Amino acid sequence: MKYFIILLFISANCDAQTQGSFAIGNIPYKLSWTNSPAKWKYEFNKFTIVAGEKTDLFLDPQHAYSVVNSPKAIFKPDETFILSANAEVSFKTDFDAAVLVVYAGDDAWAKLCFEYSPQKKPYVVSVVNNGLSDDCNHVPINGNKVYFRVAGLGNNIFAFHYSTNGKYWHMARYFLLNTKKEIRVGFSSQSPTGKTCKTVFSQIAYSKKKLKDIRNGE
Repeated sequence: MKYFIILLFISANCDAQTQGSFAIGNIPYKLSWTNSPAKWKYEFNKFTIVAGEKTDLFLDPQHAYSVVNSPKAIFKPDETFILSANAEVSFKTDFDAAVLVVYAGDDAWAKLCFEYSPQKKPYVVSVVNNGLSDDCNHVPINGNKVYFRVAGLGNNIFAFHYSTNGKYWHMARYFLLNTKKEIRVGFSSQSPTGKTCKTVFSQIAYSKKKLKDIRNGE
């Protein structure tokens, strides 16, 4: 009984603790936070991030909107790698999203989002920011779950993919991140117009291998 109580205490305190580094299963490197979430926890192989109010990562090309305060749990990957996860979002307000992020600072990053559109439909969305952000809506998804993947191809080149079954992958983006800064990758959640957004990442997988073909559905 004593051991059971101790384990519950450790799990409960993960929600508030954002200082220092931490580990999650299937990723061989420690993660750390850039911007603190409202809450977070990792238990039963599920990584939950609750983003706070008016959180986003976007630098509008017309300079009308610039917000870079979304919470990001990130780590330094290998030169070539594949990171994937199933993302489940409790959608409430426009642009709530689960995010896989490639991040080298507020002026150089990219994100693959499972995002709630103003049309009240979940979409796969990608943004690449090399100084300013672009914005690309890809396809609507039925339900509140999707599989996401980012592949590091070397020399700051990456590919984003999504899947509805975790087996056949569709390419969403193939891009260069134009930076000399250290690049890290990881997980995020955002609520640009709302008060909160809860994202749960499960089936998290990481490997050091290089993806051979970015377009064949592998």
